[in-house]
Parts: sequence; structure tokens; C-alpha cells
Amino acid sequence: MQARDRLLALAIVCVWGVNFVVIKVGLAGVPPMLLGALRFLLVVFPAIFFVPRPRVPWRLLLAYGVTISLGQFAFLFYAMAVGMPAGLASLVLQSQAFFTLAIAALWLGEPVRWHNIAGMAVAAAGLALIGSGAAASAGGMSVAGFVLTLCAAFCWASGNIVSKKIGPVDLLGLVIWGALVPIVPFALLSLWVEGPARIVQSVTHVSAMGMFAVAYLAFAATVFGYTMWGRLLTRYPASQVAPLTLLVPVVGLVSAHVLLGEHLSPAQWAGAAVVMAGLLLNVFGQRLWVGRALMRRQATSRGAAAGKP
Repeated sequence: MQARDRLLALAIVCVWGVNFVVIKVGLAGVPPMLLGALRFLLVVFPAIFFVPRPRVPWRLLLAYGVTISLGQFAFLFYAMAVGMPAGLASLVLQSQAFFTLAIAALWLGEPVRWHNIAGMAVAAAGLALIGSGAAASAGGMSVAGFVLTLCAAFCWASGNIVSKKIGPVDLLGLVIWGALVPIVPFALLSLWVEGPARIVQSVTHVSAMGMFAVAYLAFAATVFGYTMWGRLLTRYPASQVAPLTLLVPVVGLVSAHVLLGEHLSPAQWAGAAVVMAGLLLNVFGQRLWVGRALMRRQATSRGAAAGKP
């Protein structure tokens, strides 16, 4: 990977990691469903008038918008509004990797290898540790926030499968036109859950930090993040690019601690470490196994060569 692309990947990881802190800041002044509507409204307009619609069937574009944009962020925003810490949200959301494996195996018939199963088992143990902290109300995390974040991860995983069905496509067009889908549902959810009075109050009294949060979520996390990430995936093998997302929860946990003063209980820190170990095993397990097998064969070959007269 070229040096400038390494810097680009690092910038994306930092943007996505800090994204969870920004969501928390935005939710301090804007209710979750309204925040979602404003985020995607800003993504779509006026860009949709200048970016052509990708060559994707409407049913797949709708499915992409419902899963990646509406489902993921409706659950995530509400989870953080009801007590999910920003740092832990960045970590638990990475369970999407295992949901993606399971859905791909059930729906697309893709094989699941030993390291995938081992990684899922290890990560599940870590999530159970984090969940035990939620049950004990440790670290300021609620059970509802934890469960809703898992729902967000499932929606993200479903969107990954939709993206796989879509195939190669103009990423900027997909992000912009896919963002058109959740605007009305988010607005209707806001009217239903939050009510007209709260909407008017939030819009007319929005703070500078609230406006910054909406702009950051729209332009930095969505347009820049997803488009540039797609560009990296087209330039380099997925096996080289995808593991970099493991740095997102690291940035999320550190930035939440530094900027928001979030503290985790010992059980939650242990759970976070176990989840990261599961993610690493899922991504790198096969390479480590093949590498060790190759080293054993080479050692055996050298031993046999040394034993020859």
C-alpha cells in the first residue's frame, strides 16, 4: 500500500472512531431519530442533483438504504441515547463481522471455516462479559443500549450482504442515493417517538456543537468515509484493507475516554480485550495456521535434507 493510501486509511479509521463521540455530542441537543433525518438529509441535498444514480436495481438500492442507513443508525443512535457509552458502542458494533459471516453462510451458502467459528466463540464470550457489566449497570451502560447496538450491528451485516449482491458500483453514487431512503422513515419515527414540539425545540435552539455533529456525521463519517474506503477496496485486496477496521474501536475507546471522560469497569475492559481477540482470530486465524503449517513443512524438509548422506 502506498504511503498516501496508508495515511488515507488512517484518516478514515480516525474519522470513524471519533464518530461515536460526535454522535454522543449531537444527541445532547438533538433527539436520535431527528439526528438521523438531519444527517441523511445533509448527505443527499444538494449532492443528489450532481451525482448520477448508480446502476443498481431499485429494490437493491432500497434494501441498502433500509439496512446500512436506516436500520443501523436508528438502532445505534437510540442505543446511545438510552445509555450506551460511545467507546463501547464502537466496539460492540464490530460484531457485524460475525453477523455477516452467519448471514452469508445461511443465505449465500458461503463456507465458514474453523477460525471464523473460533473467532465468533471468543468474541461472544467477550460480549457476554460486556453484557454482564450492562446488567450490573457498570460503566454507565444500560441493557437496552447494549441490545440495541447488537441490533445495529445485525443491520450493518445485512447491508454488507446487500452490498455483496450489488457488486462493483460507483460508491459515491451508492452512498448519496442510498441515503435518500432513510430520510422519510427517520422523519416519521421522529414525529412518532419524539413529537412535533421536541422537533421544533431542537431545530430552533440547535447549538453550534449540534450543527457541527450533524455536519460531521454527514460529510466526514458518511460521504468521505464510505467513499474513500470504497476507493481503497478497489485499489488493494480486501484482505489488506478490511483488517484496518479493527483500529476503529481502539480509536473509539480512547477518544471516548479522553474527550468524554468515559470509564469502563474491569469486566468491560476484559470483555473489550476478548472481543478484539475474537476479531483478530477471525481475520488472521487462517493466515497464522497456514504460516505455521508452512514453517513445519520447511523445518521437516530441512531436517530430511540434513539427514541425507
